[in-house]
Amino acid sequence: MGFVHEKYDVIVVGAGHAGCEAALAAARMGAKTAVFTLNLDSIANMPCNPNIGGTAKGHLVREIDALGGEMGKCADKTLIQSRTLNTAKGPAVYSLRAQIDRRSYQREMKHTLELQENLHLCQAEIVDVVIRNNKVEGVITHIGSFFPAKTVILTTGTYLRGKIIIGDVSFESGPDGLLPANRLSESLKKYGIQLRRFKTGTPARINRRSIDFSKMIEQPGDDPIVPFSFETEKIEREQVSCYLTYSTEETHRIIRENLHRSPLYSGVIEGIGPRYCPSFEDKVVKFADKERHQIFVEPMGLDTEEIYLQGFSTSMPEDVQYAMIRSVPGLEKAEIMRYAYAIEYDCIDPTCLKLSLEFREIEGLFSAGQINGSSGYEEAAAQGLIAGINAALKVQGKEPLILDRSQAYIGVLIDDLVTKGTNEPYRMMTSRAEYRLHLRQDNADARLTPIGYRIGLISEERYQKFLKKQKAIEDEIERLKRRVIPPGEKVNEFLDRHGSSRIRSGIKLYDLLKRPEINYDMLKEIDDEMPDLPKPVTDEVAIRIKYEGYIAKQMEQIEQFKKMEERLLPEDIDYNEIQGLRIEARQKLSKYRPRSLGQASRISGVSPADISVLIIYLNTRNRRRNSDES
Repeated sequence: MGFVHEKYDVIVVGAGHAGCEAALAAARMGAKTAVFTLNLDSIANMPCNPNIGGTAKGHLVREIDALGGEMGKCADKTLIQSRTLNTAKGPAVYSLRAQIDRRSYQREMKHTLELQENLHLCQAEIVDVVIRNNKVEGVITHIGSFFPAKTVILTTGTYLRGKIIIGDVSFESGPDGLLPANRLSESLKKYGIQLRRFKTGTPARINRRSIDFSKMIEQPGDDPIVPFSFETEKIEREQVSCYLTYSTEETHRIIRENLHRSPLYSGVIEGIGPRYCPSFEDKVVKFADKERHQIFVEPMGLDTEEIYLQGFSTSMPEDVQYAMIRSVPGLEKAEIMRYAYAIEYDCIDPTCLKLSLEFREIEGLFSAGQINGSSGYEEAAAQGLIAGINAALKVQGKEPLILDRSQAYIGVLIDDLVTKGTNEPYRMMTSRAEYRLHLRQDNADARLTPIGYRIGLISEERYQKFLKKQKAIEDEIERLKRRVIPPGEKVNEFLDRHGSSRIRSGIKLYDLLKRPEINYDMLKEIDDEMPDLPKPVTDEVAIRIKYEGYIAKQMEQIEQFKKMEERLLPEDIDYNEIQGLRIEARQKLSKYRPRSLGQASRISGVSPADISVLIIYLNTRNRRRNSDES
């Protein structure tokens, strides 16, 4: 063994989006932290799409920020376009999405890590995790140096035995031409951690000056810009347009005629790819009835001419890619700067983790991000934040932070991975959250900022501002309940103009706002007492009033859910001794060691009848314990 360094509380292996959040969280909570990366210039890299947020992903970014994470703040500083998606639908699925200047984002996040107290940033390849007696002791670098640690967090992304595939050509590489991490996989296998191969990919990059944007549909950003971070008060900057084009029948013909050369169909690719972000050739095969598919043309940044073709991922050979791209309207003369590729990598089965993201069988070892079988920067960052928090809490001798499915999309994400597992790269979607009307992006601070404050990631100043905002919301709701508008020509003319029924007697503004055709801002015309409130406050007021009945019903459902989540299962429970449990249930429960009855009920192979048996067992156990104590 080489040089032995001073001991750290937390060591983070990898500095992608998961690693950055993990390292910052642990350091900000007072843990002496080190983060290792193969290349300092790849910190917070965006090797795929240059954007943050999107459907359900925007919720994750808001939640990260509400807990005290960094992704939202960094995105606000470096965005070049912002849009709110799904505005034609209800507020439960409103989702922020921002086009990011990828290099600016990297620089900003790297500098944030460099400035952070308690955080040591180091360029080195970690080749071994030292584990003795099922407890982590530190890590070893490629040059043999030993870094002792109380806890270690694996956030290796797509680097573990990374392999780039283009047509029938493949070679060892990480994303963006960076070096892969080839030796760490063997170390993990040595300790009994089972690995599997997943796949992701990225589209080609095109030179802007070779694109004919006149043949495309322009997509400008929203005005005003809605920030990701609850701390960002206002963003004022000129936005860059994105564009929309479509594939053609010629594009599809080229793909169909060359399917035999696709590594996806020839057997060259072994890893399992993401269902919700498939290769373009996969779209053409699986949706053969569709005449065309959307392709979003998006800038990579302000100081580069590189353009990203969102939705056009492929691993076809270069000549096929060339023909495919030039068959698309506006791309007839496209100059390809970087060809598309697929990347295979090692990841773990996340069902070997606790809900805290600590390995069940290895004390002090945590895992977060794409190594857990997820996809996406936002999913990675959310897991990294939780892993960093829990590593720091473990060092402090405190109970872990576990967010359940009713508290946050982060809770849904981790519960899905750990309890249900995944056989393909996991992507967060609003449909995965059963309580999505409660888990809105607008109220992420109300749900999570008190938790962030309690664990030490939210400052006193920020917390007081949060309390002030919540009071303003409650005060305005109460004012609208008290404020009665009498009937009159002015009021009825207002109602006529907005397609709403006239009134014959006084009406509370609260009840008036419940009408679907009336929004909060309209009320200014008839309410001369309306206070001047920030838009985030009035938006929250309007949502809570308009959806009051639905929200109340969901809160009742959450109460029932909580009862199951709060019935904790003893850590020493022997499922093989419980009479009435089916064999499959005994096997699954023994393997996954669920934290609660609620988690047990979501394990595949555990039936409602098995849960009933567990309830009877717990009740009997508690009665016996109470009897013994008396």
